[in-house]
Amino acid sequence: MAKSKKKAETIFLVCEETGQYNYTLRKKPGGEKLRLKKYNPSLRKHTWHAEKKK
Repeated sequence: MAKSKKKAETIFLVCEETGQYNYTLRKKPGGEKLRLKKYNPSLRKHTWHAEKKK
């Protein structure tokens, strides 16, 4: 069986409260969207961040 050659693509983590692009990640396509609790420097607290392509 041949391995698939999916290249990693750049995605952004966007704060759900402010809408700011705070983090970037490189992830292979497919799977479900990320939703992580990350630090937001403008609010100075941890908030939920969702995956978004620019």
